[in-house]
Amino acid sequence: MVGSIIGDVVGSVYEFANIKTKDFEFFSERGSYTDDSILTIATADWLLHGGDVAHYYSRYGVDNPWPMGGYGGGFQLWLVRSSRQNDFRPYNSCGNGSAMRVGPVGWAFDTKVDILTKAKESAECTHNHPEGIKGAQATALAIYLARMGAAKEDIKAAIEHEIGYDLHFDCDEIRPTYSWGGTCQDSVPQAIVAFLDGTDFEDCIRNAISIGGDSDTIGCITGSIAEAYYGVPQDIRNRAMAYLPDSFNEILLEFESRFGNRKQ
Repeated sequence: MVGSIIGDVVGSVYEFANIKTKDFEFFSERGSYTDDSILTIATADWLLHGGDVAHYYSRYGVDNPWPMGGYGGGFQLWLVRSSRQNDFRPYNSCGNGSAMRVGPVGWAFDTKVDILTKAKESAECTHNHPEGIKGAQATALAIYLARMGAAKEDIKAAIEHEIGYDLHFDCDEIRPTYSWGGTCQDSVPQAIVAFLDGTDFEDCIRNAISIGGDSDTIGCITGSIAEAYYGVPQDIRNRAMAYLPDSFNEILLEFESRFGNRKQ
């Protein structure tokens, strides 16, 4: 799951200042983890320790109120409602928040049925719109297939067949015109294609950031899949973990100890 965090940190400085090139400083001094990493850690904590996933997202959001870039507007309102009124009803979102936080699910289960079921559970506590659920399931399924050793063409075919995304484009094709897409349907396919077009872990992240849009979230989703396919170079891993507070690193290491961090 460290791949999610790397993509988030790398993309954090470009979320509101998009670039359209792969030639950029990979780890910026201005970079930070954002809500993407916070809620990814929350997902890992839930998978490790059980309970209601909505309570984890609420607690982590309240305990980390001012991440770089902030939380989405709908999620902010949900945080207030869940924490102050004990009202955890979902808000029918199709935003890409369901996909950026789902990475750990792709590592924690060993059958496609379990992966899709748990991805749905992680999404629908807030993002219960069908597209919000699809985005989480697509990301988790791609991670699962990648760590199981599937070829890229098979991952692409599975996502198109199982989820219904059209992945018949490439990064070079969309880079000149792609702009902000905060919904799953407008950003998850692009993040998956950034992985499909990549030649190694770092190249996948550079693809994701170079197309623009919601850069930290697209980087997070791409990184989560690329880690499962390529693994993560140790120097990149070390740099990313240095951005995180100790409590997040403890959850990350506990998760990897139980569920692994290498493809099979």
